Amino acid sequence: MPIYQVIVLAIVQGLAELLPISSSAHVVVAEKLMGLDPSAPQMTLLLVMLHTGTMFAVIAYFWKQWKQTYFASTDAFKRFAIRLIYATVLTGIVGEVLKKLIEKTMFAGTQKAEIESLFGRLDLIAPALACAGILILIAGLREKKLGSPLPEAQSLTRRASGGVTMRQAGWMGFVQGLALPFRGFSRSGTTISTGMLTGATKERAERFSFALAVVLTPPVVAQETMRLLKATHAAADTGAPIDLHGTVMFSLLGAVFAFFAGLVALKWLSNWLENGRWYLFGIYCLVASCVVFWLHTRGY
Repeated sequence: MPIYQVIVLAIVQGLAELLPISSSAHVVVAEKLMGLDPSAPQMTLLLVMLHTGTMFAVIAYFWKQWKQTYFASTDAFKRFAIRLIYATVLTGIVGEVLKKLIEKTMFAGTQKAEIESLFGRLDLIAPALACAGILILIAGLREKKLGSPLPEAQSLTRRASGGVTMRQAGWMGFVQGLALPFRGFSRSGTTISTGMLTGATKERAERFSFALAVVLTPPVVAQETMRLLKATHAAADTGAPIDLHGTVMFSLLGAVFAFFAGLVALKWLSNWLENGRWYLFGIYCLVASCVVFWLHTRGY
């Protein structure tokens, strides 16, 4: 893969990952337009390494806020950790059950079926984008109509670590699990919107959502690394070896570019959150859904 393609994908990933518009959908479309196979092990590893770059961007951007809220005291950290673990466990359960269900239904009778083979299907990405867009739009319009959360919700969030209650953390973890198998169902967009709809302030929902992303990224990277290693061994047996070293080097390069693009996107996201423009991301996702479906009809 030429370096310029890695850089393009890294910038697309970095900008889109930290905006609630589904980075995966944008990267898959970019790969399709450049003639690449999004479901290939090399490409899925590149994608998760780009996620790693944006994960470090999240840590760099939010560290000061996290330190002031989640690490302000031992008690605050314990309450935050409990909510984070609870939400992450729910994500894992929901995501794994949904993954197995999809593999058993859509791949019935197929040996060694992998859900990653669906990642390049624009006909599935389009409706996922639309669903995310509708959820974001509902949360954004509700926020504009009602303004700040109701007094009882504000009281609950003040008592919760980082502004989320166990209930809010649970719903955010549940929805994050729904987002795992689907490219286009924006993780950040749906989790932040869910937090807002359950009474959390949008800033606190944003902060907790990206803390969830930091926890989720390492196991996903490990999973895709193992998948690439298996594919490398299988390809070697067939006489068509995969350039593992080149793939890893390109992935690391992409992570660096994604890091800087992610910092830009986070600044943009926070600004739009603070100025009541969240609903505009929902409109964008709906428009993007139509564009993706049109590309599907054109044979991409």
